[in-house]
Amino acid sequence: MNKVAVNLRPIISNINLPTVIKTALLPGDTTESLFVATQVGEIFNINLRNGRVRLFLDIQQRIIRLGQNGGYDERGLLGLAFHPNFYYNGLFYLHYSLAGTQGPGALSSTFRPNPCEPETLNLRWTNRETRYDHIDTVEEWILLSNGQAQRRRTLLNLRRPFMNHNGVNSLTFSPETGRLVLTTGDGGSGYDPFNLSQNMMEIAGKIIEIDVNADTNINNLPTVTRFDELPQAVQRTLTVIAKGVRNISGIAFQRYYNQYIKYVGNVGQDLVESIFSFACYKPIPATEIVSAYAQNRILDQTGMINFGWRGWEGDLPTPIINPCLSNPSLIEETIAYYIETISTATKRILPLTCYYHLDPRPDKFSGTALTGVQPYMGNEIPGLTDCIIFIDFVKRGQSPARGALAYTNVRTECKQNDYSLIEINYDFGPQSAYFVSLGTNTAQSKLYLGVYGSTNVTDYNHGTVFEIY
Repeated sequence: MNKVAVNLRPIISNINLPTVIKTALLPGDTTESLFVATQVGEIFNINLRNGRVRLFLDIQQRIIRLGQNGGYDERGLLGLAFHPNFYYNGLFYLHYSLAGTQGPGALSSTFRPNPCEPETLNLRWTNRETRYDHIDTVEEWILLSNGQAQRRRTLLNLRRPFMNHNGVNSLTFSPETGRLVLTTGDGGSGYDPFNLSQNMMEIAGKIIEIDVNADTNINNLPTVTRFDELPQAVQRTLTVIAKGVRNISGIAFQRYYNQYIKYVGNVGQDLVESIFSFACYKPIPATEIVSAYAQNRILDQTGMINFGWRGWEGDLPTPIINPCLSNPSLIEETIAYYIETISTATKRILPLTCYYHLDPRPDKFSGTALTGVQPYMGNEIPGLTDCIIFIDFVKRGQSPARGALAYTNVRTECKQNDYSLIEINYDFGPQSAYFVSLGTNTAQSKLYLGVYGSTNVTDYNHGTVFEIY
């Protein structure tokens, strides 16, 4: 693959950790503005013509208290999406972790599967109303004519078993269906203890479309974990388009001739980070899922997109890693869920490309966690036109810490592809630079990179958003 070098131009600095970067055309404007959402609950609006920054919305009081366990957290303001008709109707959507909903967690100790102890492979999430970590909500908001934003209704309240794997950049609108797309992680911990990602009744570990044009303004919407716990009016608005999700940084759409290719980055467990692509899929309505289970009949999942987790971690069977007893400097990998690896082997789709946590090849890198995937359809960076850009949180073994920027090519025949690092011509100085988010403008002709100087959300004001050029 061709070697590509890019530059970075700071757009906004000294902000809190940026989780979402998008553009939208504000009512009355003639050019798009950049919107940056931070994990702690702020949304900034940046005028790209003059660089002027204003606070579009502040919901910090609505966000759960973050960083109580040493500063690292995966909750907060996780999703922001603007309605396709935002310019006319002012509607936008948020996904965040609700203040005052802290629970004890679903398990009292750290989970690790052990094939020699079958009970660890078949755990069940019981006492869900008391044993959970927090509640996430998906809401519809409106920008009023006076420039103030107001909450209109709640679309979903989701009870989450653990602190992590809630998704990030988790909301977008599908240009194919016009529906709001929500990406949900598997619930957290590690290794998906309750196998929520493969269970079709569970909301966790899925990609879901929501029909926001349906009238579901229900008072006291229940907090749920499963589709059959939702009121029928809400069930009718939901369809599932993919399962087998571990934790993903949203979904991106690329217009490619007469179809849209979808891209999803699935964060790995111990070995591999994966980018998946697909064009065709068969959505399954939530009402059909609930009906099949109620009637004890097999649900037709033909055409369902399955990323393979928890049996597969990208292109590898999900492993448990242990030091070798005879030589602690070496490791052994044991298949964690052998039966599930076999049962999902032919039902899953293969990744478009993968990169690994340990990779000694000189033209590659050892990664940590995939934090963004976006198509680039612009011409300002010729070597990247029509390519898929992705970022990793931090390269292993670098000091000071540096994230990774890389790209791969479109493969419509669903074959796996190689990737190449992108050289960055920018001096971050002596401070750390973790790559936490990747965004584009509406036309996908501009790329934006969110960088943070710490792994802890409570180390405030260490964030910068750059334009990549």
